[in-house]
Amino acid sequence: MPLSEHEQRMLEQMERALYAEDPKFATALEGSGLRTYTRRRVYQAVAGFLVGIALLMAGMVAQQIWISVVGFLVMLGCAVLAVTGWRKAPKPGEQQAAGGASADRRPSRQRRSMMNRIEQRWQRRRDEQGQ
Repeated sequence: MPLSEHEQRMLEQMERALYAEDPKFATALEGSGLRTYTRRRVYQAVAGFLVGIALLMAGMVAQQIWISVVGFLVMLGCAVLAVTGWRKAPKPGEQQAAGGASADRRPSRQRRSMMNRIEQRWQRRRDEQGQ
């Protein structure tokens, strides 16, 4: 459930106050845990991809098709992990949202206006049904 504008402003004020009061602690809380985790996951996926290539080649040399198939599947799985991990990784200057996910703190103006229109319609329907 997204935060209201008032709640977002309050959260931003609390963050600014925390940074002003104890910037070292605030920086430690912000951290780069998600970025480090996704980077490590991408590196592991690349290493797994190389293992898959080795299995594929070993299966060809040994003329064992099943080893080559396993190698190909390992390569495919690791490629998917690397791509999804790379896309989810926050950019170095990007801050993390409160839930730990990488997202913009403020929705775009267009999205905000769309949500306002939806909320207004909802309120009108509730008012019409209540009368």
